Amino acid sequence: MDRLTALQVFVTIVEQGSLSRAADNLDMSRAKVTRYLTELESWMDIRLLHRTTRSLSLTAPGEQTLEVAYQLLGLTDSLDQIRNQNTLELKGQLRITASLSLIDSLLMDVVGRFVSHWPQTAIDILTTDDSVNLIDARIDLAIRITNDLEPNVVARRIGECQSIVCAAPKYLKKRGKPKDVQSLIHHNCLSFAYFGRSAWVFDGPNGPESVPISGNISANISEVLLSATLRGHGISLQPSGAVKSLIASGQLIELLPEWKPKTLGVYVVYANRKQVTPLQRKFIDFLAEEIKHSPYW
Repeated sequence: MDRLTALQVFVTIVEQGSLSRAADNLDMSRAKVTRYLTELESWMDIRLLHRTTRSLSLTAPGEQTLEVAYQLLGLTDSLDQIRNQNTLELKGQLRITASLSLIDSLLMDVVGRFVSHWPQTAIDILTTDDSVNLIDARIDLAIRITNDLEPNVVARRIGECQSIVCAAPKYLKKRGKPKDVQSLIHHNCLSFAYFGRSAWVFDGPNGPESVPISGNISANISEVLLSATLRGHGISLQPSGAVKSLIASGQLIELLPEWKPKTLGVYVVYANRKQVTPLQRKFIDFLAEEIKHSPYW
């Protein structure tokens, strides 16, 4: 038995939540996946998973084995990376998906520097705020801003997204500035379909505060809300990286700076931990380093 492969199969079963989905993810037959799991349990002489016709759950030894498996597979990836860095020239194409605001405020500059540094690489960008199926859409990496990743996705947190409450001078002239976050109840708050649609959460002078919000415009694309905010239609919550230049120019006014909106994570999501290519890994590391040195992420 190839124990590393068996461990990878075990990890994939846990991440995908079923043997059938693991088989599809690994491009194996379900019978082969079952055989690897059975042989791993036989070799360890323990049951790793409670299995029924409808669900899978880890046993206590299974939880311990999963932790060790991640460590071993991570070491294997590190060895592969060293080998690839010294034997392969970085080349090929990546297909990446991200929201337009993230592309415009961060990703486009990173992509430009990346392909300049490695001229034999190419990057194809798909713009969407939706969570697409990476395998079906043939996407290598998805860059997502969220605190609610889907269950069983393979992801790496590479940074944080700070948000700003802002409005245009035109709106504030008509409605006035909110004095505190609770005053937002009386304002037209423009909401994003995927985050904070009915309430905004802040860390304020007296601790966390959740504020119910309402407004007459909502959208599933953040750029639509930004456009509406610039036109004076209401107050919105925007990523700081997307509005920094607009605030500096006076087109938008930052509101309630003593209350910090809830921080969101920036994640790179990919389809399979084992099949990360040297090009994918290099881009992930490159993007993580760029975010690390950015004051807005």
